[in-house]
Amino acid sequence: MIRSALALAFAAMLVAPLSVAPVVAAPATATQLPVVGAVTGGGTFAGTLNLTRFATVNGALNAVGTLTGTLTNAAGQTVSVLQTVSMPVTTVTGTCNILHLDIGPIALDLLGLKVNLSEIILDITAETGAGNLLGNLLCSVANLLNDPNGLARLLNQILAAL
Repeated sequence: MIRSALALAFAAMLVAPLSVAPVVAAPATATQLPVVGAVTGGGTFAGTLNLTRFATVNGALNAVGTLTGTLTNAAGQTVSVLQTVSMPVTTVTGTCNILHLDIGPIALDLLGLKVNLSEIILDITAETGAGNLLGNLLCSVANLLNDPNGLARLLNQILAAL
């Protein structure tokens, strides 16, 4: 029964024309990223960025790779593209905020015993400096990935493992 239903569905797909919007394919690997876009003056680009490494350029983290694809102008003429590119990577910087806890007001009525508790806000921050061993440690952990050189090394190790 299931086989005949699948065969019927497959036959219907072969006979009936499908009208589907183009879909960008998933990357073949974690280092190959699809790149599509419009070109100024009319035209399109479709290709792949093959990510090869991460590097620091002027103190900023950059992704380095090879861009390959096809550039099509408004008249339909195509040009093959093969270009090494370096693009800045945006990173989220850490802070030394360790915990922010916000508990709203609580009102309880337990068999005639009424308990009202006001809002509680607890903020824990770590302070760095001489003699602040725990603060220095927690801020170091919170800012572990802020160093572009260290982050580039870490990302290159992950990239090599892929």
